[in-house]
Amino acid sequence: MVKVKIDEKKGNKNIKLLGGSSLLNDIGGEMITPILPFYILALGGTGVAIGALSGLREGLSSLFKLFGGWISDRIGKRRGFVFAGYLISIISRFFLILAKTWQAVLGLISIERFGKLRDAPRDAIIAQSTKKRGRGFGIHQAFDAVGGIIGILLVIFLFWKLGLDFKIIILIAALISSLSLIPLFFVREPKIKPAKEGLFKGIKKLDKRLKYFIFVAAVFTLANFGLYMFMILLAKDFTGSILTSLILYAVFNFIFALFVIPFGKLSDKIGRKKVLFMGYALFLFLALSFIFFSSLIYLVIAFVAYGLVYAMTMSNQRALASDFSGKMKGTAMGFFHFVIGLVNILAGIIAGILWDINYQTMFVYVSVIAFISIILLMFVREK
Repeated sequence: MVKVKIDEKKGNKNIKLLGGSSLLNDIGGEMITPILPFYILALGGTGVAIGALSGLREGLSSLFKLFGGWISDRIGKRRGFVFAGYLISIISRFFLILAKTWQAVLGLISIERFGKLRDAPRDAIIAQSTKKRGRGFGIHQAFDAVGGIIGILLVIFLFWKLGLDFKIIILIAALISSLSLIPLFFVREPKIKPAKEGLFKGIKKLDKRLKYFIFVAAVFTLANFGLYMFMILLAKDFTGSILTSLILYAVFNFIFALFVIPFGKLSDKIGRKKVLFMGYALFLFLALSFIFFSSLIYLVIAFVAYGLVYAMTMSNQRALASDFSGKMKGTAMGFFHFVIGLVNILAGIIAGILWDINYQTMFVYVSVIAFISIILLMFVREK
């Protein structure tokens, strides 16, 4: 494998520019996501339609991430795919304003998910821009989280305070998302040699350590499937206030944004496996404690703790996957996102069934899976 010299100064600039795009895009995305279920209901949709929306968002994005990563390896260019991905998402958000039926909303969301082909090429640029990948992915994730916080706060202000219509909020979100294209013009992607492998051959040739780690991360995802959505529901049921639930969600995002870079830097120093082990262990403790929770103070502590779990695991899982990715970084990161995304769908269905029984049953299941993932993590060979 050819050694590529990394210019850390230019690489850091790339990471911040990509982070800036994610921040602006996520402001728009987080403004739309919380109101989509209400938008579908307003257009005559039902719970089935909302469930279909969730499945489409995860399943389609997983497929497109894999394709985008592999094709960027084949062509030897990545920035164009990142730009095209954001552009597709932005256009789809503008057309959401014109939707007159819930079926049209589902169709447009499906098209918007095609824009996720940007994720694996973007991650590959980050991985090739710095040797300190824990810090690099941490910075990007921090921008992402800050955008989410701003988006949530804007929704609270525009919807609860100003009482704006759903379509007006979506228009504002789409306009803000449009600004995410500007930083991409200044990204300078590292030069790479186009790969010759087909998609399946490329996946087959990936490092065995990467494949095993993806398996470990997939098992962890069976427990950590966007658990905050159920935590938000639990907070709403406990407090009787949607606004309180959204504030707690903002707290979760704030803690995530505050600590994701420090934990990324820590993984560069002591190893990603150790930081991931801490994150998995804290998650297990959190899941176990939810079985017995009984106060609002605990809910606040739980959202803070879950923010720490995300800060320890989300960017560092991507960083460790990129460490094992070899020269076909786009294909490797695309395969990572593809598997995790599909497992997310399955995990969400299982969790939903168990939630309908009662929330304690769901958290018992989460605890068991989290414990298994910790055992599996022990066998990851980082060096």
